Amino acid sequence: MGRQIGVSGAVLAAVLLAAAAGCSGPAAPGGGDAKPSATRTARPPDRKPDSTPDSKPGGGDVLPGMVGTAVARTQLAALKVAPVGTMAGYSRDKFTHWAQQGDKCDTREVILERDGSGVTRDTECRAVSGTWKSLYDGVVVTDASRMDIDHMVPLAEGWRSGAAGWDAAKRKSFANDLTNPQLLAVTAASNRSKGDQSPDLWQPPDKSSWCQYGRAWTTVKSTYGLTVTEPEKKMLTTMLDTCTS
Repeated sequence: MGRQIGVSGAVLAAVLLAAAAGCSGPAAPGGGDAKPSATRTARPPDRKPDSTPDSKPGGGDVLPGMVGTAVARTQLAALKVAPVGTMAGYSRDKFTHWAQQGDKCDTREVILERDGSGVTRDTECRAVSGTWKSLYDGVVVTDASRMDIDHMVPLAEGWRSGAAGWDAAKRKSFANDLTNPQLLAVTAASNRSKGDQSPDLWQPPDKSSWCQYGRAWTTVKSTYGLTVTEPEKKMLTTMLDTCTS
């Protein structure tokens, strides 16, 4: 009888140990239980390393690839001056946008994350919360649907000043440029007020942004070898004159 009790005790102990092991499971990073989440704040892990800047722009600028005022003046002086080109043959569809950047994220969502603070996304990479300050009008927004992604040099303006002669690959690069100061999140109202107008025809209502706007526009046109008109060049000079250094 005593032998039978000893065997039953051993079996019971083994069962208890197995049950305990089955309930523990792998620990979540940093401790605690791993739980699925509908939102995320980290940059998608499989995005290409060179598809977006590693950090937000510094020095008070809100755009990547910005140059100093002296360099911008040199770039502006070197731009070819030409009359406004024709819109014949233009279509936004000739500039592929928004391109996929990996993990369901397109260029729009990448810019919303870059230009915002406290941005969270759903499982489809759509921004569901965050705070954005629009460069053009200084308005602070907490609803991503009120933000547009503006092309600093609009696609139509690019077409009129040289992009009509590009191939499809270069137009796609221009429309989805994450390296140069070509894309930024601004209020839909300010973006639609701007439309496809050049600086001589439209300026950001918040004049404190003119220095950045002038440097960014000039750098993009210089990078892509686009032309400027005389009135455009004059207003860009005025914008650069607002820079304090």
